[in-house]
Amino acid sequence: MNTDDGRRPRPEHRVVITGTGAVTPLGEGVAALHQRAVKGESGLADGEGRCREFDPHAVLSRKEIHGTDRFSQLALVAAEEATRQAGWADGLPYAPERVMCVIGSVTGGVRTFEEQLTALRRNGADAVSRQTMPMIAPHAAAVQIAVRHRLRGETYCLTSGCASGTQAIGSGVRAIRSGSADAVVVGGAEAPLTNFVRAAYLKAGFMSPTGISVPFDEGRDGFLMGEGAGVLVLESERSAERRGQPVLGEVLGYGASSDAFHVLSSAEDGVAAMDAIRRALADAGVTPDGLSYLNAHATGSARDDRLEVAALRGVLTDALETLPMSSTKSVTGHLMGAAGAVEAIATLMALNDGVAPPTVGLRRPDAELGTLRHVLHATPLRTLPGRRAVGISTTFGFGGHNAVLVLGSGAGTG
Repeated sequence: MNTDDGRRPRPEHRVVITGTGAVTPLGEGVAALHQRAVKGESGLADGEGRCREFDPHAVLSRKEIHGTDRFSQLALVAAEEATRQAGWADGLPYAPERVMCVIGSVTGGVRTFEEQLTALRRNGADAVSRQTMPMIAPHAAAVQIAVRHRLRGETYCLTSGCASGTQAIGSGVRAIRSGSADAVVVGGAEAPLTNFVRAAYLKAGFMSPTGISVPFDEGRDGFLMGEGAGVLVLESERSAERRGQPVLGEVLGYGASSDAFHVLSSAEDGVAAMDAIRRALADAGVTPDGLSYLNAHATGSARDDRLEVAALRGVLTDALETLPMSSTKSVTGHLMGAAGAVEAIATLMALNDGVAPPTVGLRRPDAELGTLRHVLHATPLRTLPGRRAVGISTTFGFGGHNAVLVLGSGAGTG
């Protein structure tokens, strides 16, 4: 965040990342997300990204599992990893009322909803579980995390299409900068792999009918759906320093906007998308040539890829041609409300490791997108001497929700 006179922001205004957690089709844990992606391994199978290795029993009790939908379970396990890494295993380092929780989601507990609707139709009202409402509510994941970790600050679900996870992070950044929270637990969770959701997205023409779509590839025909969760712990730099907590990275900038165009489609002119990118870069005080890596939204839709690249080119100009760019969705599928949070974590891991993961499966880059530096194999990131790595993660969701993060690696945050 820039100050009016161009000096480095005060420590209480700098938002650092002290914990990350993830459950994705690549496995449980942040390490699996990055390491397997760098190796070019994919979590996609049979046209979707299912968390096949996910077992909540290691973290959650039987009672917790019985009373939560899968999307909440994914969020709870990711939050456990993030809070432990942040040093919260032995209790909160802050007053509970000063810790906020925001978790984004689009479909919430849709799996439970379908199961209970089936029970109602087959066996009548008495067959419906009394736990149905708290399980299907989109805010359930945030509430469950708050209950488990005794977070008494502002707690809510943010739902803004595919930008939900990114905007949840943005909400946390603003809360810390304003002084309304000392720490925030933010991210996104989604478990949409049900027959109803599959049918709805296919009917709308967004999901790949072939099940083999690859972002940026000339043969792509829509996105592949996935499930998962990503959670981050954010604190002010000063707060982290006071308790001697190692810093994983920094949220340097955040920008958001709305197309105000259509409930499902992005605007062709890209004006609002460019505004979000510009705002994030200006907030970070970063110029396009200061970026080391771009994690693109890149769903695998030809139209959306074209609009995203046009917006990026409109702001980054010539720098886009040499900026390493890849899509996490090539290995996880589209995680909807969890996508932005998971991709922010993937971006941070790439910056800290100094290696960009590839867009797995990309063989025939679409020439209509112009000159781009697609990452086809794990690629070392270049940074200026004495400078940390800086990356940008873009999210452009259904309904014209545009949200962009600029992240800095752990080195140089102090």
